[in-house]
Amino acid sequence: MPIQPSGPLSYGMQLPVQSQSAIYAEPWEAEATPADLVRVARAADRGGFAYIAGCDHVAIPRRLAAGMSTVWYDPVATLSFLAGVTERVRLMSHVAVVGLRHPLITAKQYATLDHLSGGRLILGVGAGHVREEFEAVGADFAGRGGVLDESIDALRAALGPEEYPEFAGERFAFSGLGQLPRPAQERVPVWVGGSSPAAVRRAAVRGDGWLPQGDPRDRLPAQIARLHALREEAGVEAPIVVGAITEPLYVGEPGWPVGRRTLAGKPEELAESLREYAAIGVHQIQVRFRSRSVDELTDQMAAFGADVAPRLGR
Repeated sequence: MPIQPSGPLSYGMQLPVQSQSAIYAEPWEAEATPADLVRVARAADRGGFAYIAGCDHVAIPRRLAAGMSTVWYDPVATLSFLAGVTERVRLMSHVAVVGLRHPLITAKQYATLDHLSGGRLILGVGAGHVREEFEAVGADFAGRGGVLDESIDALRAALGPEEYPEFAGERFAFSGLGQLPRPAQERVPVWVGGSSPAAVRRAAVRGDGWLPQGDPRDRLPAQIARLHALREEAGVEAPIVVGAITEPLYVGEPGWPVGRRTLAGKPEELAESLREYAAIGVHQIQVRFRSRSVDELTDQMAAFGADVAPRLGR
């Protein structure tokens, strides 16, 4: 079940419905139901997807609502719901804005999710970008980078095996406070999101994985080289899982306008294109399919798992 920087290229996906930004949501998602989310999660489970992921926003200000929308399901509630209807697919926050909450609150939520799911959590974390969100809950927006760095360190302790974890930092400190249940995993993987210089450094120094945000293929090689150089410079010897978000996909000939950026065609053609990610040092790809209904989406997922994925081997 762990996603490793070796072996064939892994693939996962951001869940539809649970976030409906105008940048990527399909029209059918506006009327989708919890049952549709279940269908998608089960399709991922059957189709060999490494993970399904959910985003994190507490509240969206009016100035951003037209583009971002206000539909953002809570990731812990959503992934916990879907953990109960799946068996093997991993459950990822992409990303949890951990600076909005005290690390002990975040640890309680995600430790419970990992425990209930039998050890399927990947904790993706990021700095966040919506000032009003931070201000509303009394969090530090201007200093969110430093808060995130310390939060990751605090979460390493709080999500470890100890019933009474201990941590002492500049912003957070705790000891003598017990939290059960513990995560099922001995070490919950923490993947760091973001493509800014600070985010890449954070992933290199503190992360088990890196989740770039929208880097095109031609920019990824330099970013990956910097990631590894910073990791080596910091003396971190453990391997890191490098991710990428692919172009939108459509398996087969769509017969409807899917957009010029969409990769569409025969399974072997898609696989040949996606193997380029592995060639530049990517270990897992996050895929997204164009679709007009939940039926078309789950059909696309099944076709990808059956016909494209077997051709992704290194």
